[in-house]
Amino acid sequence: MATLCTLILPKFPQSRGISTTRAVLTRDSKMKVPYELKQGQSRLFHKLPSGLNMEVLYQRGSDPDEEQRRSIKNPPLVFVHGSFHAAWCWAEHWLPFFSQNGYDCYALSLLGQGESDSPAAAVAGTLETHTGDIADFIHKEIKLPPVLLGHSFGGLIVQYYIANIRREAVKGSDSEKKSLFPNLSGAVLVCSVPPSGNSGLVWRYLFSKPLAAFKVTRSLAAKAFQTSLPLCKETFFSAGMEDQLVARYQQLMTESSRMPLFDLRKLNASLPVPRLEDPAFKVLVVGAKDDFIVDMEGLNETGRFYGVPAVCIEGVAHDIMIDCSWRTGAQPILSWLNSLNKAGTQI
Repeated sequence: MATLCTLILPKFPQSRGISTTRAVLTRDSKMKVPYELKQGQSRLFHKLPSGLNMEVLYQRGSDPDEEQRRSIKNPPLVFVHGSFHAAWCWAEHWLPFFSQNGYDCYALSLLGQGESDSPAAAVAGTLETHTGDIADFIHKEIKLPPVLLGHSFGGLIVQYYIANIRREAVKGSDSEKKSLFPNLSGAVLVCSVPPSGNSGLVWRYLFSKPLAAFKVTRSLAAKAFQTSLPLCKETFFSAGMEDQLVARYQQLMTESSRMPLFDLRKLNASLPVPRLEDPAFKVLVVGAKDDFIVDMEGLNETGRFYGVPAVCIEGVAHDIMIDCSWRTGAQPILSWLNSLNKAGTQI
């Protein structure tokens, strides 16, 4: 098995609000196709209360000029992937893009995915355990309220997180209880599974697009995307995506998902996610015109749930962050993030 390089990480950068000390880390790679980091990126491991380690890919935001530094403090960005992915899917393009625009970026690999440890269970976790892991990371490692960005099923995890921020604060009788779900500056849902789950998507496909329903089921449920390059491309990427790139991501996706992210039957039984109790909380809902997984009705359902217009981006597919037109999806998110600072909406 390949081995990761020894990481000597005494501290996160103090100036960015990170204070946790890190010892020397020597770990065996869990993926047979390890992801090589880009310049300026670091691989860290956050120890969870369970004792398991969660992979974090970090890229510090470029320092703004002196005038901006005095007036603006960008919130950190925390990225959450969906099924068959891991932190690497954000590190390809979006971590460099947003860090170059002044945002500290953290991409997490949920348990059982990427280089994170795996729990002793049949599946990686539940909505509750995954959000608990994210909350523990934010509580212990990040001082400023971050913006939480989730893709696909990662978007559903983000929805569960933001629904519980105020609920935990109301229920909590002490400061420890209140800090279970640290506050956020906002949330971005990217090609997200809607709050009711994926069952509505499946039924709509069965009745309106039976061939597409068969392909999606074969690709995802039967994991045929791992062995069929054309099916992988159709499921996740635009038609103009180069086959060699699709093949590379196909390998990474196969190696990233050592165990299912959820038990889907139990997941759907616990949905829809609770309604957001804070109408002032800022949410951006972004979808892709050529999304083969989340249809337009699913995108609009999410927008209606949060009372915001859904932004549908032309010319990109489901894996918007690594698609050949990834910048088209990143730009409106950057504009929205910048508007948060201008409006002084950090909570």
